[in-house]
Amino acid sequence: MADFTAADLQKLAEWDTPTICNGLELLVPERRAVGFTVEPMVAVDRSFKPIVGLARTGMIRAKEPPRGAIPERAAWYEYVDAGGGLPTIAVLQDVDDRPGYGAFWGEVQTTVHKGLGVLGCVTNGSFRDLDMLAPGFQIVGGRIGPSHAHVHLVDLKCQVNIFGMLVGHDDVIHADFHGAVVIPADCVKKLPDAIDLCTRREKVILDMARAPGFTGAKMREALKKAGEIH
Repeated sequence: MADFTAADLQKLAEWDTPTICNGLELLVPERRAVGFTVEPMVAVDRSFKPIVGLARTGMIRAKEPPRGAIPERAAWYEYVDAGGGLPTIAVLQDVDDRPGYGAFWGEVQTTVHKGLGVLGCVTNGSFRDLDMLAPGFQIVGGRIGPSHAHVHLVDLKCQVNIFGMLVGHDDVIHADFHGAVVIPADCVKKLPDAIDLCTRREKVILDMARAPGFTGAKMREALKKAGEIH
């Protein structure tokens, strides 16, 4: 069982994803270069608040019809259902040689997933129906495209790789228009304090840089003062 609550996850939605990454650099410095997306992504709406929830992972293909047995679509819906009390985020890896050839996400899928309590999706694949998507359902994806082609599930509840971000079932995901990051479970409750520390250190530097007469020597002074904040 997770030692955090839905309220703890909602709290993290107060900050953008880069700020979450800043906090994680303090808490888990060994993860400084891993655990986040590393390619440009497209968001449904840049004005949406960040989404934070438990990963529901799967793999899709779209370029060709299914090869052999595939998971039932109904099994996927049962899997992503957020009825357990904690919000979920669909994390779908498109494993075609050209990801995004066909879109899984559109009017129907966003409406169904929103109804199941899913906050949004993170994918290297594509999405469509921009004017008909479920209101408030965020998608942070690889591209926009017109057709769903032969899109189908090939696996679920598996480890996926979204632009360099490795994600497993129940990982905590934070995402906004910048991209996404995996938050280690034991960092969820610690992040607000870590972010507060980062913010106080940055404020010293920003205030100095914005003041008249800023110089390299004053920047040295600001760095020293910031480093003394704990």
